Amino acid sequence: MPYTPSGFFCDRLIRERERRDGEGSLSKPLRFSGQDFTALKQECLTKKCLFEDDTFPASVESLGYKELGHKSNKVKNIVWKRPKEICENPQFIVGGASRTDICQGDLGDCWLLAAIACLTLNEKLLYRVVPQEQSFSEGYGGIFHFQFWRYGDWVDVVIDDRIPTFNSQLVFTKSAERNEFWSALLEKAYAKLHGSYEALKGGNTTEAMEDFTGGVTEFYEMKEAPKELYKIMKKALERGSMMGCSIDSLVPARFETRTVTGLVKGHAYSVTAVEECKQSQHKEPKVRLVRLRNPWGQVEWNGPWSDNSKEWVSLSKGEKDKLQHQSAEDGEFWMAFEDFKKNYTKIEICNLTPDALEDDKIHKWTVSVNEGRWVRGCSAGGCRNYPDTFWTNPQYRLRLLEEDDDPEDNEVACSFVIALMQKNRRKERKMGANLFTIGFAIYEVPKEMHGNKQHMQKDFFLFNSSKARCKSYINLREVTQRFRLSPGEYVIIPSTYEPHQEGEFILRVFSEKRNTSEEIENRIEADHPVPAPANAGEESEEDQQFLSLFQQIAGDEMEITANELKNVLNSIVSKHKDLNTEGFSLECCRSMISLMDMDGTGRLNLQEFRHLWNKIKQWQGIFQHYNSDQASSINSYEMRNAVNDAGFRLNNQLYDIITMRYANESMNIDFDSFISCLVRLEAMFRAFQAFDQDGDGTIRLSVLEWLQLTMYA
Repeated sequence: MPYTPSGFFCDRLIRERERRDGEGSLSKPLRFSGQDFTALKQECLTKKCLFEDDTFPASVESLGYKELGHKSNKVKNIVWKRPKEICENPQFIVGGASRTDICQGDLGDCWLLAAIACLTLNEKLLYRVVPQEQSFSEGYGGIFHFQFWRYGDWVDVVIDDRIPTFNSQLVFTKSAERNEFWSALLEKAYAKLHGSYEALKGGNTTEAMEDFTGGVTEFYEMKEAPKELYKIMKKALERGSMMGCSIDSLVPARFETRTVTGLVKGHAYSVTAVEECKQSQHKEPKVRLVRLRNPWGQVEWNGPWSDNSKEWVSLSKGEKDKLQHQSAEDGEFWMAFEDFKKNYTKIEICNLTPDALEDDKIHKWTVSVNEGRWVRGCSAGGCRNYPDTFWTNPQYRLRLLEEDDDPEDNEVACSFVIALMQKNRRKERKMGANLFTIGFAIYEVPKEMHGNKQHMQKDFFLFNSSKARCKSYINLREVTQRFRLSPGEYVIIPSTYEPHQEGEFILRVFSEKRNTSEEIENRIEADHPVPAPANAGEESEEDQQFLSLFQQIAGDEMEITANELKNVLNSIVSKHKDLNTEGFSLECCRSMISLMDMDGTGRLNLQEFRHLWNKIKQWQGIFQHYNSDQASSINSYEMRNAVNDAGFRLNNQLYDIITMRYANESMNIDFDSFISCLVRLEAMFRAFQAFDQDGDGTIRLSVLEWLQLTMYA
């Protein structure tokens, strides 16, 4: 989706204001779609009506856009009903929320349901996402709410309780108890967060795990799993981490197909327990077991330690009770840890904090969250394979200030975890968006550059190799990796694999000790280089022709209008065949007059004109320096260097705006647009400094002053 400057400004200002007010925290979540649950519920109770959510209506649009869209036969017989229309005695939660309350319906969101099943193992986490004291009896108004972590903020999502049904049966997630609805309503709220039910089709369990906790996920490939994997899993569950696993399906056509062992390929499972048990009268006195849950609520492992297998005979009644063993086709089963390793290909652990699960210490981690965006033609530079543009990606300075308390092998180092997450790709699927292939690299900053917050230039990356990087670029919502580096200063470069891919992201850096990360933002300033007017004896032949032409057009008044300025400039510029330009537009010439018009006449006199001409000659030289291939334009990625050479220091957001405003579809900037940009920058800097009389970098304008300034610039 293309970004508009106005939309970007508004969105950023709103987010900054919300942070100032402390919103977005667990205690003060943001109101999704601006809806206040308490106020809306009270309004319904006062009016004695049931809530109907017009931001996520009971319509096809909320179901989906393709397979569940208007043209799909699947949606023709779907009827939205409230729980009281489905059964006699609906309950929000029956006998406590548990794993068996989640059974998958006709939607490929096993990844979400596996995460919900993990959520039920920790009441504190569960009731953070699923607020208690919601019911279909006392204070019922047809309105419910749920809370999710979303790109650095907690949000409160309000829904009505109309749910898709077919023949009075729930179409999507349901509970084993027919009159229990918390899981179906949670799924609906999550669908609203992402735009539709269909947007939830296909995904990674870690995505939902993080949205339920705000935690950070680490992956383990079974073939590369550490020796202490069992201990890691055991400790993860003890610390409240959420865990999922899956079996890769190498052949897409066999996605979610059952194997002879009863396991399903390409399907997400929850890991709900890890236990070690004593076996009586057995050559192996102890056995390590793993309990898993299939979100379908059926289809289970049929090998050793499955529900009715002979292995259970070796356990005492006390051991069986400890494991809560029961024989039921409910999707939950036990298996030996060794069989678990042989059959599953990867495991995902979402930690509430990134404590290394290999050791016994619990650390207090600090986290810094940085929001960023890749803008095509400006800051979407791609990976290191594209050296001409890689350096233009957003850059984040990481300062590792304190080493770990318990160094490994007496090595002085700092532990930290980097998590790069791309935003909104699921929500934008209906517009054709897919996950980008993303990753990041870390470079050490030379000591002589410590404390220098300037954006690192192309040459730095050409002559320096990365100090560390993610294992691979991958098309997941988030790429996460743990590192240990010596104390010092580093720069993190998050990027898509290919250049020119536009999107938003957040970069989180978790560290055990006092360390900081922040986006490198150049100071916004201007040198205002104004070349001194040349002496008569030093004037070039072109200058003399130029002044002669000015006098002819200006006449006795010795002042020229914007239209006359256009004729003067274009007659001279047309002689520069190397520029290959169609000349200046009337709009550009009007901006030039507003810049140089010191006496407010709307015209230029000879002195004002001389200043302008000297500026244009200087800017023309900069343009020709970057117009190396004589293509009559410069690449938008080089624009930040050209702007810098002209005496302006800007930050990444302003470079993004310049690209959106002045680059063409090919991400190139022609001579007219280049001059227009510099004229506008010069004019706005000069106007700001005129208002900023105390020099504190802040001005206050009335609406009249604001409009006078912007309308004439």
